[in-house]
Amino acid sequence: MRLEPPASEDPRDVLRALRAAVLGAGPAVALGGSDLPNEVPPGTAAVVTTSGSTGVPKSVVLSRNALISSAYATAARIGEGSWLLAVPATYVAGVQVMVRALLADHEPAVVAGPFRPEPFAAAALGMASHADGVSVPRFTSLVPAQLQRLLDAAEHDDAVAQALRSFEAILIGGQALAPAVSERAEAAGARIVRTYGSSETSGGCVYDGVPLEGVGMAIVDGEVRLSGPTLADGYLGDPERTASVFPTDADGTRWYRTGDGGEIRDGVLHVTGRLDNVIVSGGVNVSLDRVEAAVRGIPGLESAVVVPILDADWGQGSAVVVPGIAASRERALLTEVRDVVGAAVGAPARPARVVAIEELPTLSSGKPDRASLRRALGEGGPKPRD
Repeated sequence: MRLEPPASEDPRDVLRALRAAVLGAGPAVALGGSDLPNEVPPGTAAVVTTSGSTGVPKSVVLSRNALISSAYATAARIGEGSWLLAVPATYVAGVQVMVRALLADHEPAVVAGPFRPEPFAAAALGMASHADGVSVPRFTSLVPAQLQRLLDAAEHDDAVAQALRSFEAILIGGQALAPAVSERAEAAGARIVRTYGSSETSGGCVYDGVPLEGVGMAIVDGEVRLSGPTLADGYLGDPERTASVFPTDADGTRWYRTGDGGEIRDGVLHVTGRLDNVIVSGGVNVSLDRVEAAVRGIPGLESAVVVPILDADWGQGSAVVVPGIAASRERALLTEVRDVVGAAVGAPARPARVVAIEELPTLSSGKPDRASLRRALGEGGPKPRD
């Protein structure tokens, strides 16, 4: 089967290519990658290439069946309606927004260009609320940084506030959502659904900790594993990585090894963080995801990012990077941060520095560019897995 890129990365060009690949007999769509082979396995709809925050490129092969299964499972959980595309079209979250819209036979609304609250609100409020006299629910998908910008704007912009309330559900994925931001969203009347998944699972496949229909969850050696019809076929041109990340158990069930730690309590998944995002500080293993979760619970630090640094005394330590604060506040914040983290995670986990920064560097997906921050502060932490 042929693999071709869309005419451009413009969302409308990507939508046309996906329409042909998912609903028709068109070629599979190459998204985000270059120098890929022209041929892919039969049934492929898209190949999504991304390096995420680790900087390690991977080209994920997604079949029509996987994308369609994911879209239908989402509709079964939250409902069907019209979708607003506000995340990059070449990432799996954007792909799924468009596939859900195509299967619901509603042309998606599109927010093009750099994300800003005002165009988002205009696009949201411009979406049709009825078709043939029947109410059409509205949905969208965002990353936490986008949601926070909308909540900030909604405090003084009635149109943004109204737009947030207009959606039947707003899917939030890509990274953990700080509890304080979730509480602000609820207070603003926004209906938030936290999603968990990746390109390898056709996007989010666990909603608010509960798997979508057909999706299985398991914890093996502390690692979250997922199964079901939404799984990717593997990594293009990399059979060894595919075999390692997508093992098949003795019962013939194929699983995806997420690389995340977690536990399942009463059927609800609780993710504790990346298994490889751990430093050794003074001989003690410290999860930087747990440190970041504790820091983000401090009012005003909901957007903070924790990165590893070298430490002359302890070998490895961590720094808390905080956007939008004055450098003069670093010392006072460090005292507060160390107290909070020490109580929540333990004394060895207390960060060594607070670093004020005007604005966080981000990837095109909207996630913080952690690799860039690590380089800026000195590579002192865990190396990303392949």
